[in-house]
Formats: sequence, structure tokens, C-alpha cells
Amino acid sequence: MVPLRDDNPTRITPYVTYGLIAANILVFLYELTLEPQQLEGFFRVAAVVPCQLSSTCPNTVGYQQIPEWLTLVTSQFLHGGFLHLAGNMLFLWIFGNNVEDKLGHVKYLIFYITCGVLASLSQWFFSANSAIPSLGASGAIAGVLGAYVLRFPQAKVLTLVPLGIFLTTFRIPALFFLGFWFLQQALYGVASLNAPTNIGMESGGIAYWAHAGGFVFGAILGPLLGLFSPDPETNSY
Repeated sequence: MVPLRDDNPTRITPYVTYGLIAANILVFLYELTLEPQQLEGFFRVAAVVPCQLSSTCPNTVGYQQIPEWLTLVTSQFLHGGFLHLAGNMLFLWIFGNNVEDKLGHVKYLIFYITCGVLASLSQWFFSANSAIPSLGASGAIAGVLGAYVLRFPQAKVLTLVPLGIFLTTFRIPALFFLGFWFLQQALYGVASLNAPTNIGMESGGIAYWAHAGGFVFGAILGPLLGLFSPDPETNSY
């Protein structure tokens, strides 16, 4: 299932959502200018390397040139491939504008970055000794999804669904669409506990615990930051 758009209009221009999408695209364009060895080094510096965060890396793993805690933020703007970027930006474009509309620009930016940090820490908790860089906006966007489904449970999401060799569209309730997505991430996360997995998207792995953790933290932080506040107040930012 691929979301195309939702049916919730916004009352403010989602400048932060647009800015985040633009920032992610610009960083990815920079990645394309790097040679493979340079790109790997860039990921080592700017992505989260769990064992560096835990101070348990073997001597063969290089050390960060910037504080490791800062990579909890910088890693949110890195992507391991075009499909990785495109999928994340599609979800951010569809669901981010409505959450920004309810929180206001400033709170939304704080919310987004915080969800990304907490999502990375959720994945780190289960992969503390991994030496593979973890990167991507998925954790932060999962937080946006958690807030969205809480605030707009009755919304319908226009979704592209494959039926054999044909493609068709359905309007699927957000509660079902995003609830199924969260359950899938949580189940995959539990399944991965019994087998070593790569959490860096550039290596083909998926940070399921970052997705599940980001979703939960988004559902928690959203109301704390005013997700259900009256519109005139939240739109004043």
C-alpha cells in the first residue's frame, strides 16, 4: 500500500515540512557528488554508529569527528538511496502538513527533531554494539505518523493498492492504514531480536525499532506540545 494523499485540508502553509523535505533532498544531492569511499566516510561521521554511542566500538572502527550525540540529529537528513529518500519524503509530504497545522511551525520543528532523536535511541537500545551506521528520516516521520493517527483517526488516506497486475486506489481510514504500519514495524522488530541485522539503510537493513519507537513517542509528544489545542492558538506560531 502506498499513500497518495489524505483528505484533511490545512489552514497554514507548512513551511517547516517543505523546508525539511528540501533539506533532505539537498543533502542527498550532496551525497551523489561523493565517491563510494567518501560517502562511506561521510556516513561514519554524520550517521549514528551505535557502538560509538555506547563507547564499545572495536579499534578497527574509526571514531567520530563530531560529538556522537550530534549524529542523533544529523543522521535524520541522510539517506542510503533514492527509494529510501523518496519513500520518506512522500510520507512526510502527505502527513506532515496536517500535524504542522495543529502544532504550529516552531513546535512542529521541535517535535520532529525530538521524535527523530528518540527513535534513534530506541533502535540503539536494541543494537547498542552494532558498528553499522544508522541513518534516515524514518524515525522522525514515524513520530509524525503517531501524532497524525491520534489527531485524525477518522481521516481517509487515498492509497494505491496493487491487485495482481493492476493498480487501483482506495480511501483507507488513517487508523487502519497507520495502525497496520505500526504493528508491522513492531512485529518485525521483535522478530529481528533473534538474528543479527543491519540497521543502516545503505546496507539493506531497516531500523524497525526506530520506526516503532518514533511512532509511540510521536503519539506521546504530540498532545504534550498542543496537538489538541484550539486552532487559533496553535496557528499563531
